[in-house]
Amino acid sequence: MDLQLKDKIALVTGSTAGIGYAIAKSLAAEGARVIVNGRTKERVDAAIESIKSATGNNQVTGAIADFSVPEQIANLINQIPEVDILINNVAIFEPKAFDDIPDEDWLKFYEVNVLSGVRLSRAYFSKMLAKNWGRIIFISSESAVQIPSEMIHYGMTKSAQLAISRGLAELTKGTNVTVNSVLPGPTLSEGVGGFIDQLAKDQNKTVEQIEEDFFKTMRPTSIIQRFLTPDEVANMVTYLASPLASATNGAAIRAEGGLLKTML
Repeated sequence: MDLQLKDKIALVTGSTAGIGYAIAKSLAAEGARVIVNGRTKERVDAAIESIKSATGNNQVTGAIADFSVPEQIANLINQIPEVDILINNVAIFEPKAFDDIPDEDWLKFYEVNVLSGVRLSRAYFSKMLAKNWGRIIFISSESAVQIPSEMIHYGMTKSAQLAISRGLAELTKGTNVTVNSVLPGPTLSEGVGGFIDQLAKDQNKTVEQIEEDFFKTMRPTSIIQRFLTPDEVANMVTYLASPLASATNGAAIRAEGGLLKTML
């Protein structure tokens, strides 16, 4: 299927690894002109070369920015005056007991996970409206709906993304611009993989045993009872970014393995 993404300019934040990398690679495979983002030149350059090699698409470039530093975000926007597709993926997470989360952590999580998407959307949204085409997609999480007790600050930011996404979509009435969010379930990204590996080592168990225990005790409502792969999430995002998804707007699309039991 041709997703009609050839030569669309796509910025994917936090795309040197994990879900972001998978999205960038998937968009590049469809012929989009992808801008990879990361905090260091080394990581960005490595991701660019990997995506070019995997897809044969040489129209892959990079933009370095740490989304905890507003000045770096402003520099990124100056470097990239316009995009067709904005994937607000960058995020941080950390399991931590509620009593141990200081104000500084709440503010940092909000700064990176929420305001990153707000700032970029503010920069590109009106330009999308002016040319009457564009896609903004927030990579939220099932944690936006089913707040994890071990990461309440993270869940809060993911809920905020849903509100922003829906609110922006209301401003697109009568246009060919859409704003949606995607809710992945627990995904075996780089960060999660490292966390699982460490748990296996600490508990003297295999990675497979840790995964089984996690879904049995922490996410028992999951239907697939396993971690998603980043590519599985990327497939959904790539479709939503395409002209073929023109009838989907203001939606919170699930890619969470049936973890959420609510019908809507």
